[in-house]
Amino acid sequence: MSGSLHQNFMMTITAAIDKFNPDMAVISRAAEVIKSGGLVAFPTETVYGLGADALNPEAVKKIFTAKGRPSDNPLILHVSSVSEASRIVEMNDKALNLAVTFWPAPLTIVLPSKNEIPLITRGGLSTAAVRMPDNPVALSLIKAAGTPIAAPSANISGHPSPTDFESVYHDMNGKIDFILDGGSVKVGIESTVIDMTNPERALMLRPGGMPRELIEDVLKMRLEVPDSDSSKRSPGTRYKHYSPDIPVIIWHRGNRLPDNINPETSAYMGLDDPENFKTAGKILFSSVSDYARGLFSWFRKFEKGNFQCVIVQWPEDNSGLSEGLKDRISRAAGK
Repeated sequence: MSGSLHQNFMMTITAAIDKFNPDMAVISRAAEVIKSGGLVAFPTETVYGLGADALNPEAVKKIFTAKGRPSDNPLILHVSSVSEASRIVEMNDKALNLAVTFWPAPLTIVLPSKNEIPLITRGGLSTAAVRMPDNPVALSLIKAAGTPIAAPSANISGHPSPTDFESVYHDMNGKIDFILDGGSVKVGIESTVIDMTNPERALMLRPGGMPRELIEDVLKMRLEVPDSDSSKRSPGTRYKHYSPDIPVIIWHRGNRLPDNINPETSAYMGLDDPENFKTAGKILFSSVSDYARGLFSWFRKFEKGNFQCVIVQWPEDNSGLSEGLKDRISRAAGK
């Protein structure tokens, strides 16, 4: 373990941990931080989360401070079992079917909140968002802490979400108590968020790591588009998100680049290698899942280089992770 001092003299402890077989001594130390009202960054299957005791409003306030996050943006509560979720939200039959079928998984379900959840955790709303992460480190931490853990992404609000320890350390060192280093994540974009407050009308609040078609197949109904009020029940829908410090330019297959793009100071990422333009930095992905896994980390790598912009290919279909990937690309580009 190691620590580093920040100018405000907070020491952030870091600990490497095996993502498949977590050391329970390390987990117990991190859990004690959660129990005492502190902040712990930890890996999930989607991105790294910045966790606090979801039922402790003073601890939750620290999340908003560390991230610079608007306080009306609700947080996702991470649980270690379906029964734990049922204790904090009103779980209807269809939501329960989703949870039992998929959890642990990159699927968040929005439901009416019980009184145990402080208003600050749910962004002042009557609903709460819950999920069970598919990561042994995350599940072990939640169980050891003995409480649901509220955890948005462990980054500065609005910036690319962290998918590895180095990104978390860059953004959060000196601002939080503890970082669990579980290596790189396996999905790379945040969870899909489904509103099931009305069991007769399922709403897709945010596409993400769980494909739409799998959810619709279990529900035997289409996921509908939310109105503006309903969309507020999910994080990642109201404010600029996922953006590097350089402009993101969307490219569609077959199109030419704008004439004002300088190839010597531009980077590119996507599935195809465009023949009609060259760039100084280029990364090609072999599949949509690889693209989703690498999107945020390459945003961060390119912004650290001497690039003036990053050109990002638009995925052409909506199956699998493409819908969630397109959502992150469009928000990063400010569309």
